[in-house]
Amino acid sequence: MNKHDPAYIHTLFMAAFNAGDIDALAALYESNAVLVVNGQPVAGQELIRDAYESFLARRPRMSLQTRSAIVFDDNLAVLHGDWVLEPGPADETGKTTRGLSTEVVRRQADGSWRFVIDNPYTPAQRP
Repeated sequence: MNKHDPAYIHTLFMAAFNAGDIDALAALYESNAVLVVNGQPVAGQELIRDAYESFLARRPRMSLQTRSAIVFDDNLAVLHGDWVLEPGPADETGKTTRGLSTEVVRRQADGSWRFVIDNPYTPAQRP
């Protein structure tokens, strides 16, 4: 997998997240991207950076596997990723959480992909 594969952004995201590299995380988003945090949209790289700074202070550890990647018109893609978040030493809850993310990514001029919309908590389907 390389930067031309939209799913590669999941590899980059997991590496930056687990390293606690907030600048690298923010760089994976377009300047006006949206990240859903606690059910609310946070727009723009600076606010996204702030959201990760607060969250990563607890030093959680993530594993992330791409479930699907659907490319449209060679420049947009929808990704779904299964993730597991293990609590860090500063997390008093001690709970491991799991979820499914849904993201829209756009191909950049250099062939890499960046997040446009990132919703880490895809709602479960109703029966």
